[in-house]
Amino acid sequence: MSEITLTQALQQASAQLNTQDARQEAELLLCHVLGCSLVKLVTDANEPLSDNEAVTFFQLIDARNSGQPVAYLMGYRGFWDMDLAVTDATLIPRPDTELLVTLALSKMPINAVCADLGTGSGAIALAAAKQRSDSFWLASDYSLPALKVARQNAETYAVKNVQFSQGAWATMIAANRLDLLVSNPPYIEDDDPHLETGDLRFEPRSALASGSDGLDDIRHIVHQAPDVLKSGGWLLIEHGWNQSEAVQNLFKAAGFIEVSGHQDFGGQDRVVMGQLPSGKIPV
Repeated sequence: MSEITLTQALQQASAQLNTQDARQEAELLLCHVLGCSLVKLVTDANEPLSDNEAVTFFQLIDARNSGQPVAYLMGYRGFWDMDLAVTDATLIPRPDTELLVTLALSKMPINAVCADLGTGSGAIALAAAKQRSDSFWLASDYSLPALKVARQNAETYAVKNVQFSQGAWATMIAANRLDLLVSNPPYIEDDDPHLETGDLRFEPRSALASGSDGLDDIRHIVHQAPDVLKSGGWLLIEHGWNQSEAVQNLFKAAGFIEVSGHQDFGGQDRVVMGQLPSGKIPV
């Protein structure tokens, strides 16, 4: 056994980490190594780490100091009521995206047919499908490695009402098929300096950036949505903190009604949703 206790390991790691949430990240990584809950770090504070546990833990601390995201180091990220597998092929699910799930659930009719475009780890589709077993979801992504992760998450949580498919946005969906279409697409400007900082440096650029104003992919989705939604169907899209007005204008230009913007749990504009008018014939 090593001579370092859980408390000493946490103190040393917190001092070594050059991140804003050093203590919290050290706790998460130590629990990951030990396969325990945060409670153990308090109840067994003076328990020594094994040599292997100590080496593994401080290797993870070094990797975190190099900038690698905690979620990638652990191999999962909590979202909704799940711990979802993530890899460097997927965007790391953020708590703010749970707003998209909440709003989607509020608009889903009985036996709803829905799609999640750019599903990544499967977070949105799996959370909503798990809550509503009567619904059917198509979850698509252009990235085959991302779809592999999403399928793994579906198997882990035995979610059977989601079908995964490779494709670029709504191109694989039949006309007038969906009651609900949701997406958390790339929406950062190509030249945004934040892409070179923090966790974003390690996440797939194709899942983050979208043109000079960040709206290229949102434009594609909004343009395609009226063709694949049923009359009266809903479109919900996550966007950047300063894009709500522009996205709402795109919805209105495409013929959507009941267009509204919604703030995330941090008070930032985050989701726009709108409804295809009843009786509208897509053009």
